Amino acid sequence: MAPHTSNWDFVIGRLAFATQGVRVSVMIKKESFFFPVGPVLKALGGIPVDRRHSQNTVKTITQHFEDAEKFYLIITPEGTRKRVERWKKGFYFIAENAKVPILMGYLDYRKKEGGIGPMITPGGDFEKDFAQIQAFYRGKHARHPEKFNLSEPD
Repeated sequence: MAPHTSNWDFVIGRLAFATQGVRVSVMIKKESFFFPVGPVLKALGGIPVDRRHSQNTVKTITQHFEDAEKFYLIITPEGTRKRVERWKKGFYFIAENAKVPILMGYLDYRKKEGGIGPMITPGGDFEKDFAQIQAFYRGKHARHPEKFNLSEPD
C-alpha cells in the first residue's frame, strides 16, 4: 500500500476492507502498542514489528502466511509516514519467502479514489520487479505529496 503519508491512510484503508468483509493484518511499529491503544490496534489486525530486527520480521510474517488458511497483509514499503529516501525491501522478501503475490494497493487523494492495482509474483529479480512497482505508483497522489518519494529501495 502506497503512498503512505498520513494516519488517514490506515483509517480509510481499514474501512474499505471492512466494507468488503475482508479481514486484513497490518504491520505497525511495536512502539505504538501501548495501553490503551495496543489492544485496539491488535483487534484491528495490527501486528507489532520491531523495525531493528528485519530478518526476524520476515520469518515471523512468513510463518503467519504458512499457518493461516487466509491471511491478507498490508505493508507500506516506505515504512513510515515521513518522507524517506529509500523504500524498505522487506515487503518483497516476505512475499518471496511466503510464496505469495504482491497486490499493489493505493489511495490517490487528488482523484479521491483507492483500489488494488496489478499483481506481481516475486521472481527473484528484485530490480526488475521493483521497476514495475515504481511505474505503477508514479502518478499516485499522497495526502501529503511532499512526503511521498519513489526512490530506489534500501
